[in-house]
Amino acid sequence: MKFKTFILSAPSGAGKNTIINEILKRRNDILYSISTTSRIPRENEIDGSHYHFISKEEFKKKIAAGEFLEWALVLDNYYGTFKSEIDKIFSRKKHAILDLDIQGALKVKEENSEVVLIFVMPPNMNELKKRLQERRTDSEAEIEKRLKLAEKEMEARQKYDYILVNKNLNETVEELDSIISECAVVP
Repeated sequence: MKFKTFILSAPSGAGKNTIINEILKRRNDILYSISTTSRIPRENEIDGSHYHFISKEEFKKKIAAGEFLEWALVLDNYYGTFKSEIDKIFSRKKHAILDLDIQGALKVKEENSEVVLIFVMPPNMNELKKRLQERRTDSEAEIEKRLKLAEKEMEARQKYDYILVNKNLNETVEELDSIISECAVVP
């Protein structure tokens, strides 16, 4: 059996992380790939659980050594996915699921056409704004920035293999479950 890599991308507030957490509860044939970052851990973050935290210098060395499947510099911090993370998941005879921004997702797909890209959409912009406000993590100005970015991000959805509209969490997770089952079958 050949194992697949599934990549989810979405605007902030669309529910991508919640969907991933739910699919991981349902399926024992898929594991989440933990990303690596050069930023300082937040108060509740644990190294090796939320992210692999390394210094900027170490990150740059690993870029030069070709250790990343994808990486990006975002707001003066590096983020990326180690190739070894995916290899480790495949060695456990599991499929990999990743949470990547559009740039990273498209880069990975360009290098491996078998990767399955899934874009998660909010039902509409009003619902997205409501979700962002209910999180109570951003100022109104930051929410407006996120909404503008979301509109731009959603333009890229046509480059994805599947588009999920997250109106109802259970239905969206069911759809993702079906996509994984369909794509995981080797012809």
